[in-house]
Amino acid sequence: MSINGKEKDPVILKEEGNTLFKAGDMQGALCSYTEALKLSNSQTESAVLHRNRSACYLKLEDYTNAEADASKALDADPGDVKARFRRAQALLKLGRMNEAFLDAQRCAQLEPVNKAFQELLRELGAQIQKRSAQMSSTDARVQQMFSLLLDPLAQPEDRQKAAQNLVVLSREDAGAEQIFRNDGVKLIQKLLSSEQEEVVLSALRTLVGLCTSHQSRTMAIVNELGMEQLCGVMGSGASTVSLAACHLLQVMFEALTEGMKRDIRGKDEAMLPEPSRELRSMLRHLVDMLPARDVSGPGRDSAINLLVKQVPRKSQRNPNNSLTLWVIDQGLKKILEVAGTVPEMSEGLVLTDNSHMSCSVLLSKLYDDLKCDAERDNFNKLCEEYVQQHFGRPSLESKLRAIQTVSVLLQGPSDVGNRTLEMSGMMDAVISLCASEDVSHQQVAVEALIHAAGKAKRASFITANGVALLKDLYKKSENDTIRVRALVGLCKLGSAGGTDFSMKQFAEGSTLKLAKQCRKWLCNRSLPPTSRRWAIEGLAYLTFDADVKEDLVEDKNALQAMFELAKSEDKTVLFAVGSTLVNCTNSYDVEKPDPQMVELAKYAKQHVPEEHPKDAPSFVQKRLTKLLEAGVVSALVCMVKQESPALTESCRECIARVFLALVEKQEDRGTVVAHGGGKALLPLVSDSTDVGKTKAAQALAKITITSNPEIAFPGERIYEVVRPLVSLLSLDCSLLQNFEALMALTNLAGISERLRQKIIKEKAVPKVEGYMFEEHDLVRAAATECMCNLVLSSEVQQLYVATGNDRLKLLVLYSGEEDERLRRAAAGTLAMLTAEQPELCARIPGTTTHWLEILQALLLSDNMELRHRGVVVTLNMMQANKSLAEKLMETEVFEILSVLAKATEPSPVSTAAQHCLDKAMEYGIIKKPEGDGKEP
Repeated sequence: MSINGKEKDPVILKEEGNTLFKAGDMQGALCSYTEALKLSNSQTESAVLHRNRSACYLKLEDYTNAEADASKALDADPGDVKARFRRAQALLKLGRMNEAFLDAQRCAQLEPVNKAFQELLRELGAQIQKRSAQMSSTDARVQQMFSLLLDPLAQPEDRQKAAQNLVVLSREDAGAEQIFRNDGVKLIQKLLSSEQEEVVLSALRTLVGLCTSHQSRTMAIVNELGMEQLCGVMGSGASTVSLAACHLLQVMFEALTEGMKRDIRGKDEAMLPEPSRELRSMLRHLVDMLPARDVSGPGRDSAINLLVKQVPRKSQRNPNNSLTLWVIDQGLKKILEVAGTVPEMSEGLVLTDNSHMSCSVLLSKLYDDLKCDAERDNFNKLCEEYVQQHFGRPSLESKLRAIQTVSVLLQGPSDVGNRTLEMSGMMDAVISLCASEDVSHQQVAVEALIHAAGKAKRASFITANGVALLKDLYKKSENDTIRVRALVGLCKLGSAGGTDFSMKQFAEGSTLKLAKQCRKWLCNRSLPPTSRRWAIEGLAYLTFDADVKEDLVEDKNALQAMFELAKSEDKTVLFAVGSTLVNCTNSYDVEKPDPQMVELAKYAKQHVPEEHPKDAPSFVQKRLTKLLEAGVVSALVCMVKQESPALTESCRECIARVFLALVEKQEDRGTVVAHGGGKALLPLVSDSTDVGKTKAAQALAKITITSNPEIAFPGERIYEVVRPLVSLLSLDCSLLQNFEALMALTNLAGISERLRQKIIKEKAVPKVEGYMFEEHDLVRAAATECMCNLVLSSEVQQLYVATGNDRLKLLVLYSGEEDERLRRAAAGTLAMLTAEQPELCARIPGTTTHWLEILQALLLSDNMELRHRGVVVTLNMMQANKSLAEKLMETEVFEILSVLAKATEPSPVSTAAQHCLDKAMEYGIIKKPEGDGKEP
């Protein structure tokens, strides 16, 4: 920082930091103190700067840095009682209570009469005593559980109960520590070998408690148990055990990776090496599980699921994709081995209905995480080599494996799938195998043909060569599993025009016939779920046609069957259900063409898209009502809860779009909330595409505006709503989204100080202030209303108290605007501010020469709310100081107040007006009138 090329003085920077700190700008103060530290040559000055910076970190809830800075200040001056107090506060938050107690004790010795020091000392003493009692009682309980579990003569139900009690204990800090220190991991290792499923589940859940957010324990447990045993448990036959083991490994990954990203070691009270070696070891074991023949289908799916979550970068802004490159190098061929497995063939790997879809998602995630052409070329080369290796062999089994791999690639990284599909002879083999007499061979080929049909490069080829074949299969095959797949292929080709009514591939009525057959198969519960899933896949394509949408929502049995499948174990159905519902609710994005461009296109005889008459808003609203009556919300809630790679970001976006459509009408929002829709939207705002996050956030805003937020989002969930709402205060969002977010935040800010603090912490205040300048009347008024509730917080009040800004001036000017809603909000904010911060009253006359005119207009307003706000502001100004009161009483304000005070019916306005006159009499500005004692 410099002034005219010269370095700024650290003393000036420190003063700037102090001013910013008082104004509530912690980040600004932090920057000033940090800059001053770089320039300071004085040890004493540096100690003070470290102490001040520690205070900033405390406010920002960065307790690790707060403790570090306070310690640096104490190194220079051990007698600095402020620094010691701040370190005690930070240590308390970090859970290091014994150290915090010593610091608080020293503070109290240095300043025995300081109430804050005494209060902290009392709090720490009580907490340490409580913790000690808890530890001793916990120790006894842990020993009791161990004794029961190790006793071979104990009853099975007693041992099972003891195992469950261990789970409960492990969720408490004291209990987890006691289990760990009493050699609990070795005991748990024995429990993992139990033949009782409930005991194994309890052991896994106990380990989850020990590892959650605790890096040192996690590293010790990984090393002691070994990934081989944990993967062995996950790869066992029981799906419940496999899922529990998968959850444990997920928790372990999170504890280790979070430890690498930020310092969570304050909880561990130990400095540890980077856990990258353990992470690589865990990933290697997961990759090795994929082609292993002794692994169960659910176990294999769990391994794929963990790789999907842990390997690709969470943000493309992070340049390090080394884990992805490592997995491609070490395990791509192993992933392709699962992708190419045809379950119906003998001696193949054991798969579930979800395995191929999970593989597609993993391959897609890995490919999307690559940064350059060289990395993508290597990925392509490895896939082509694998497919060619199997396709080039003479055996039919190898060729089927190659086709199945291509099918999985087409559903995942489609560019790679297209390249493998274009290999010499591949497409011919697919078409010839469609006519195979072996149903399993036929099925593999038809599915490959269907997935290829969606890709632009192949659609025209398949339309020319495959439609006749698919029609033949649909009409002549005696096997319904083949017929339903052939039908989907026809549906896919028949929907090539999307929502464009004028682009029909098939003859009039053909799509309705295809859809009717899809609904028939969907409702046929004698068919396997995989075949019924394909029926929904067909509807996902056919519902581009509004006639098909109308028929589907009228068919209650078909809707119920679809919702049942959405809640089932078959996760591959999720995207098809989501797409179908997006089409039925018209929640896809449609760009309205420019009318002039349409006329030009007609003149040039170019194609102009047409909307189906039944896609008009009135039809869409009726479809939404039918879906709500059929129970669509509970189906969507179940879909969001699914832990599966099949619940991709695109799938989540579909769900978010449908939710937004369902809450469009205010009267439907209660139904959505009652069936758990509010809760289900929360994960969608953090894990979806950018579009999906915005849609989910807007749905949350609509619910928060009209429903009681404390009912819609009970308990701690209400605080999770704030961040997505603040994310809508962006120039990338529409004005409607900005407006709804401001309205929702206004509701939240009026509930409690804790919610206001959460809004402030999410840096919403500067954004709200920005929208107070918006040209659109409604948005400007909504932002001012939001500020009206936010000023209940002292931190926001300090922004108005700080000098050198026009915040107060803006409120005064807005109180005189024509827009009544804006006037109400601005005058209300002014009334609250002048009550809480009386020093602002004296500044009002200096904001604008029209201040008195604006105040008088409020007092004379026909709107009682505006009049009341005007009287309250006047009263606050009169109470603030005598000179202001004199200035007001010399104007027409005196006559106006006299009239308002004489109202026949007592009201808040007349009462406040009378208080103004009473204050003027108290100052001696006006005399008490003779007569009835009321009229001055």
